[in-house]
Amino acid sequence: MTPGERWLAATWQVIRLGLPPAPARVVDIGCGPLGGFVPMLLSEGYDAIGIDPAAPDAPQYQRLEFECAKLPDQVDAVVASTSLHHVTDPAEVIDRITSTLRSGGAVLVVEWAWEKFDEQTADWCFERLPPGDEAGWLNRRRDEWLACSQGWSSYLRNWAEGEGLHHGEALVRLLDERLERRLLTEGPYFFPDLAGTSEADEQDAIEAGRIRATRIDYAGRLR
Repeated sequence: MTPGERWLAATWQVIRLGLPPAPARVVDIGCGPLGGFVPMLLSEGYDAIGIDPAAPDAPQYQRLEFECAKLPDQVDAVVASTSLHHVTDPAEVIDRITSTLRSGGAVLVVEWAWEKFDEQTADWCFERLPPGDEAGWLNRRRDEWLACSQGWSSYLRNWAEGEGLHHGEALVRLLDERLERRLLTEGPYFFPDLAGTSEADEQDAIEAGRIRATRIDYAGRLR
């Protein structure tokens, strides 16, 4: 499995538990080239569409930014997996999400709190990086950090600011301002991109205090 496939397989369990019953209408924001959760949603009888500039070229997808998408009316649920921390204006995007939801509609978010990615967690990840052809974004972060003269926290902050990444804590606050929170938990985030490391392995390291949990699982409903 690719890292993207591993991520979707793991986080689908979280998303599935928060969904209304099929055949609810669901929008998957930032579904990416694999189609995100849309294939799983369709297989379980949901009326689902995915939105992403890199989405598959198929009728169930819109290949553009969410801010420019044509949204259906009275959506029952919106799913956003690791997409909100990248958008230009998360408040605007979350407002658009809530404006398309029916009363009581669900918002299911899986996010990354990059600000919790401390040096101890980075060292744990870098010890488990895949080799050569399997190298991914964590390999690039390690190589850039080693090539610069900054400490890890300064490097990470400068990288995140250069990428325009939003703090996980700020995203949760924006969601809470607009939704009735039903779930907020932390968990493993890096395992799909690490060699020989499962979600359970990362969770064990979190519980043992060796690393920090940087994944956010959030569920809310429109009041």
